[in-house]
Amino acid sequence: MSILGVNGALMGAYRYANRTQKTGTNRTGFTEQLQKTGEAADTSKVDAYTEYLRSKYGNVRIQSIGKDQKSLDRAGKSMSGSDVVIAPNILEQMVNDPEKAAYYEGKIDDFFNATPMLTASFAAKGLVYEPGGVVVHEDGSVTYISGCSDSPERVREVNEINKAKREKEAAQRKESIERSQEAAEERRQQMEIAYKKQSIAEALANHTMDTSRYTYTTASEVMGSAITAYAQNIMEAAGILK
Repeated sequence: MSILGVNGALMGAYRYANRTQKTGTNRTGFTEQLQKTGEAADTSKVDAYTEYLRSKYGNVRIQSIGKDQKSLDRAGKSMSGSDVVIAPNILEQMVNDPEKAAYYEGKIDDFFNATPMLTASFAAKGLVYEPGGVVVHEDGSVTYISGCSDSPERVREVNEINKAKREKEAAQRKESIERSQEAAEERRQQMEIAYKKQSIAEALANHTMDTSRYTYTTASEVMGSAITAYAQNIMEAAGILK
């Protein structure tokens, strides 16, 4: 670019800076940025304004990001809390329209200004506020990306609760297993007793005597036979019976 071209670019940038200052936006930093970068031959209004935004917010990327959840999730994973992503067409509008610049910078400022309040609000609930960044989409809509996580104290509390729950469940399972084992042992003993009873009954049944082969006499019949035999022996001895 020629020296004349550079001067022309700087002149346009200064006019832009003057217009934005009249709208109420803070462009002193932007004007200074133009003065510093305007000496380079490849300086443009877009480049100068982008550098100004980076000096103000930090990590500024010029990129189009979709509004669908998948695209936002992917963008959020790469954010560190101070990220600003602006679609190229919106950046062009901001460069050429002070009111658009004031509007979108205001939206970005709102996100960062709310961080202390949100941090305190989440902390009161035992949570940690995790800001991601701001996305300005091609259609001009703005998405704030942030999240939250449990505080270390809450993490410890939840871990203790879960540990106690696991221990209780383990004790209940152990008790249930012990009861099952006791019931199984009791059933085994009952079955063993029943089996022994059945075995004894079967043994007795197999050894029952057949009484049909035996003749029984009464006690008087036995005594009478004995007396008769004794009398016969005496009479034979006396010579009465021969």
